[in-house]
Amino acid sequence: MTSAPAKIPGVVTRFAPSPTGYLHIGGARTALFNYLFARHHGGKYLLRIEDTDRARSTQPAIDAILDGLTWLGIEGDGEPTFQFERSARHAEVAEAMLANGHAYRCYLTNEELAERRAAAQAERRPFRIRSEWRDCEPGDAPTDRPFVVRLKAPKDGETVIDDLVQGRVTVSNAEIDDFVLLRSDGTPTYMLAVVVDDHDMGVTHIIRGDDHLNNAFRQLGIIRAMGWPELAYAHIPLIHGPDGAKLSKRHGALGVDAYRDEMGILPEALVNYLLRLGWGHGDDEIIALDQAIEWFDLEHVGKSPSRFDLKKLENLNGHYIREADDGRLADLLAPKFSLDAAGRDLLVRAMPELKARAHDLNQLADGAEFLFAARPLQVDDKAAALLDEDSRRLLGRAHAALAALDRWTHDSTDAAVRDIAEQSGVKLGKLAQPLRAALTGKTTSPGIFDVLALLGRDESLNRIADQMLEPIE
Repeated sequence: MTSAPAKIPGVVTRFAPSPTGYLHIGGARTALFNYLFARHHGGKYLLRIEDTDRARSTQPAIDAILDGLTWLGIEGDGEPTFQFERSARHAEVAEAMLANGHAYRCYLTNEELAERRAAAQAERRPFRIRSEWRDCEPGDAPTDRPFVVRLKAPKDGETVIDDLVQGRVTVSNAEIDDFVLLRSDGTPTYMLAVVVDDHDMGVTHIIRGDDHLNNAFRQLGIIRAMGWPELAYAHIPLIHGPDGAKLSKRHGALGVDAYRDEMGILPEALVNYLLRLGWGHGDDEIIALDQAIEWFDLEHVGKSPSRFDLKKLENLNGHYIREADDGRLADLLAPKFSLDAAGRDLLVRAMPELKARAHDLNQLADGAEFLFAARPLQVDDKAAALLDEDSRRLLGRAHAALAALDRWTHDSTDAAVRDIAEQSGVKLGKLAQPLRAALTGKTTSPGIFDVLALLGRDESLNRIADQMLEPIE
């Protein structure tokens, strides 16, 4: 097994979601990789809320993002930065680029831009902004017309990025147009705001989805125009569905809160799964967070899109449920039931049996329902099919034998039921299955003698009596 990667001093990473919706699964993985890289190198992991889209940014979305990161255990260091609050600083940098000759005021109208875009489409060539205002003398510029501020992108040569995941990527500078830094109303664009914030926050490594790779070449233009230190880039391939198509809701591209609240996934299971979704460490599959911090590097991030497999996540979640503390699991299930102290204690005692066959918290809760069900018990169709006339007669014999026991334990009930099955000339299953139906209302449950022990003498005998062919007089 390879040793842990060497430490890089002074590492600062950031996760910068836009609060226009939930924290989706791809964003959570990006946050995790930034967190692990920073933690491995003893650096900082910062959170920035990119809320410059005022029409779509919402407080509920901000709250959902922060809540999701907290649940996963990958909160940022310190308070988050809110991008909109820094608009004046972004504009200040644009003005500095105007002053140093790396930006210019462009007076092209929307109509002129639309005409040039249409001409490019008609000629089947890429549309690139080529503004006649780029090299305009200051005295020739109008004073009574609206303008945007554009970056003077280099025209010749090429820009090279040695990406820590993608390798060396080269783009001809002719492909990079003079993009807008400040809109005509004076507000900064996303492209400017991101670069300024990364610089001011001291970010050293940008780890994000490879759909932002093209942006890196534009953002480098701003960095170089300001003479700022260049950053290290690591662009991670996106997550695809099992069919190889872009991940969508039909594949499981839900918000992190849905995995917690609706699907019953434990945070450590989701973190482990996201870690292995595009990164690997030999054949290791079960990797705890502290181990991930020790091992994580960018060299072992794959260059191809990873495929989301919900079944694999569920199986991994089952492992973490079996490993989880029984009291913690009981507390997670408690809101689904109205439990007093005795009820919680019962749930804790039942947990070793319940969690052995559950892949998520919903299955765990379903398995625990019989513990707190009120009589007469609701019996599902499959269980009802087991309670025919012969089975109900057997239940009567089992009830009499169980009621006569001096001690009510797993072993004593086991012996009594086995004796009745043998005396009745039936296999144990022919009696155990109707017993399970009578005691739980279902055909699946923990072992029948564990069920008897958990429910206790009185409740067990009463539930069996409810399903006997002849009531007790």
